[in-house]
Amino acid sequence: MKDFESLAIMRRSTRKFTKQQISPEKVQKILQAALLAPTSKNCKSWEFVAVENKDTLRQLSACKDAGAAFLEGCALAVVVTGDRTKTDAWVEDASIAAIYMQLQAEDLGLGSCWCHVRKRFAGETESEQYVRDLLEIPDRFGVLCIIGMGVKEQERKPNDLSKLTWEKVHIDRFPAADNPLA
Repeated sequence: MKDFESLAIMRRSTRKFTKQQISPEKVQKILQAALLAPTSKNCKSWEFVAVENKDTLRQLSACKDAGAAFLEGCALAVVVTGDRTKTDAWVEDASIAAIYMQLQAEDLGLGSCWCHVRKRFAGETESEQYVRDLLEIPDRFGVLCIIGMGVKEQERKPNDLSKLTWEKVHIDRFPAADNPLA
């Protein structure tokens, strides 16, 4: 296992994958990471649909007007949902689980990319409804995103620490010049 700093520096969005499948052991580790993610009041509002079927991946790649085409080339896509009847924090719960999966994928040497679904559209159809209908997800579940994963077609350069935007970090309060309430 890499240390967390290395994972954060190395993890980059990957949209091009080889045709190689992901071993069942690695898939299990990725899903285990999602199930270890914390949730509001430990309600475990998230649920996941793991997809490896090529035809279903192709259909998922049409879930929104732009930014989902890469899903067709994934070895694995995990649809991240949250039960809206359990908590109003389902989006936050699902988001944490999604990034846990992405970090686990990186730790296993795999690439991943987040495909946002919530509040997106495929033509006139809401992307959430498209995915819900395709995968027979009950209406009470919001569909946040789809994490596409696979063996990286090529390695990307790690994040450059010298390019961090430290001006976005404020101590104690926002600077008066940027704060209309000051």
